[in-house]
Amino acid sequence: MSVVLVDAGGTNIGSVRYALQRLGADAELTSDADRIRSARHVILPGVGAAGPGMRMLREAGLVDVLRGLTQPVLGVCLGMQLLCERSDEGDTECLGVIPASVRHMVGGPGLRIPHMGWNGLRVTRSHPLVDGLRHDDSAYFVHSYAVPDGDYALATTDHGQPFAAVIASGNFMGMQFHPERSAGVGAQLLQNFLSL
Repeated sequence: MSVVLVDAGGTNIGSVRYALQRLGADAELTSDADRIRSARHVILPGVGAAGPGMRMLREAGLVDVLRGLTQPVLGVCLGMQLLCERSDEGDTECLGVIPASVRHMVGGPGLRIPHMGWNGLRVTRSHPLVDGLRHDDSAYFVHSYAVPDGDYALATTDHGQPFAAVIASGNFMGMQFHPERSAGVGAQLLQNFLSL
C-alpha cells in the first residue's frame, strides 16, 4: 500500500508513522511533489502553528500540489486545520480544500486552553472514515484552535462549545485529535482511512 506522510515539519511524524506500521502500512516521509501525487493515500500530520506550517508548505512548493490531489488525503491535528480556508492563528490563509475556518478556542471557569485530554466523540454524519465508531468513543486532543461544527463535520465533541473532531469534504478528511495517541479508536479510524 502506497502511503506518504507530507514532510511539513510536524513533530508528531514519528508517532504517526509508527501507528501506521502497526496497521501494516509503511509510510514514507516526503516533500517530493511527484511522490505525493503518485501515492494512493496522503497524510498531512502537524503539530505547531498555522503560519509556520503554511510557510513550510509554500517553501516546499506543495500548496498547489496538495490542493490538486484526488486520492484520499487526511490531515491530522494542525494538518486538519491547514486543509481549511483560514485560521485565526496569525490570520493565516490555509489550503482551502475544506469550506471551514479555524477559530481560537474560548476558555472559561474549568476550561483550560490549550485543550488537552480525552474527549468523547459523537458521530454526526455517516461516512466510511467513521465506520465502527461508537457513541462516546474517546480520542486524545491537544489544541488551542478548532473548526466549528458544520456540514463538513463527521464527528463532534465539546470543550466549552461544540467543535468538529472529524471532518470531510470530497477526498479531503481531517482529525483534530491525535489518532496515534488515541488507542483502539485512533487505530480504527486510521484503518478506515487506509481502506478508502
